[in-house]
Amino acid sequence: MFPADTRQHAPRRADGLHRFSRSGVENVTKKLFIKTYGCQMNVYDSERMADVLAPLGYGLTDNADGADMVILNTCHIREKAAEKVYSDLGRIRPLQENRAEDGGRMIVAVAGCVAQAEGEEILSRAPYVDMVFGPQTYHRLPEMVSKAMRAAGEKVLDTDFPVEDKFDHLPEERGDSDAVTAFLTIQEGCDKFCTFCVVPYTRGAEFSRPAAAILEEARRLTRAGVREITLLGQNVNAYHGEGADGVEWGLGRLCRALADIEGLERIRYTTSHPRDVDDDLIAAHRDVEQLMPYLHLPVQSGSDRILAAMNRKHTADHYRRIVEKLRDARPDLALSSDFIIGFPGESDKDFAETIRLVTDIGYAGAFSFKYSERPGTPAAAADEQVDDAVKSERLTALQQLLESQQAAFNASLIGTAVPVLMEKPGRQPDQLVGRSPYLQPVHIAVPESRHEALTGQIVSCRIDRLAGHSLFGEMVETGAAPYDISSKERISA
Repeated sequence: MFPADTRQHAPRRADGLHRFSRSGVENVTKKLFIKTYGCQMNVYDSERMADVLAPLGYGLTDNADGADMVILNTCHIREKAAEKVYSDLGRIRPLQENRAEDGGRMIVAVAGCVAQAEGEEILSRAPYVDMVFGPQTYHRLPEMVSKAMRAAGEKVLDTDFPVEDKFDHLPEERGDSDAVTAFLTIQEGCDKFCTFCVVPYTRGAEFSRPAAAILEEARRLTRAGVREITLLGQNVNAYHGEGADGVEWGLGRLCRALADIEGLERIRYTTSHPRDVDDDLIAAHRDVEQLMPYLHLPVQSGSDRILAAMNRKHTADHYRRIVEKLRDARPDLALSSDFIIGFPGESDKDFAETIRLVTDIGYAGAFSFKYSERPGTPAAAADEQVDDAVKSERLTALQQLLESQQAAFNASLIGTAVPVLMEKPGRQPDQLVGRSPYLQPVHIAVPESRHEALTGQIVSCRIDRLAGHSLFGEMVETGAAPYDISSKERISA
């Protein structure tokens, strides 16, 4: 999934607390606080944890102080991820003690990938933690809570990779029913074993949900008012679930089936791998109108030597050919990507190859960050670790190039009409905020009296100006040319 250190616009992430609403939950008697680190899949998991706990009387709160349960849903992608979790646990401990002094009980839990990787260590270093469980076992939360509540001294550790499919045991209805957009996990785990990545060890082998289950969850979301769904997976375009017809489906076939759902206006997916972009998925980008023309396709490096050391099993030219096929199929497609700078052994020549690839492709957004060691991965033990000062210098140069490309892409929209999915009120009273097809936030001047009617609708907006990475404009019926990226010169610098 998307890494944390970035200065570029890219699909939405959830660093820190992710707030989501719940409606229709009865008999809420206990307060649940969830802090979500990292990627969109963790956001989805946090939402589903809340769904699992709702029948036990837990309702979400924005504040850990006074909560009956605190869950830290962790990510292992970030640098020094475990230490940041321990730091947060240190801040929660006094709140737990205060709760006990008031005659109450605060259950403290650590979930997610750090929990999966360091379960016993967490209980040893932070003995006040009650429950530690991995990303594949949160469907068993009711049993864990029951065990933790029986005796304050009894700890729960559940970091197995269970035989049963957790999705079969999650509640059908989801609590984020007021949302216009939603995440939907279709695939988990990864079999690629890139030498810098911990995902295969914390999320396990690739698993794809059956298409019928995905389609039914998508229908429930759209019936609740969701208009845009982002399909999630650690390696989402490796999706190979059982189809509704009994035949294995790929991601392209799944997108076509989702497009037939009434009310579903937009489809996105993340995060993908260049090796799994097949001809059927490329054709879906050509044929499926609901599939948005903004694709996050991580490349990591432009150097074939470094790509081989990363075990990416693709070359820079293979990546270029994939992008060319995608743009031939969907001329208005824009791209974002991931870049790791200063991977062990990276030379000035290797870095220059990355700069050349970025210049050749032209990106509308990117995640770029310095390589940092992940304990237990092959790259962490590699010779020729790059000096941090060199990493910083190279990262600055790359980000300047990426930022100039993104600024040029955003500026190209000024004076054009862009379809915007309206999501929520803006900071100003007469303002709504939505997203363009390219995931930019768009602020539109709209009378407050029309906010409710327009939320969840796709409206045409003439872009008048930019501020940072956000677009500003007003609704139009006619008079502004629709934005056509295919008619513009490819972004480069």
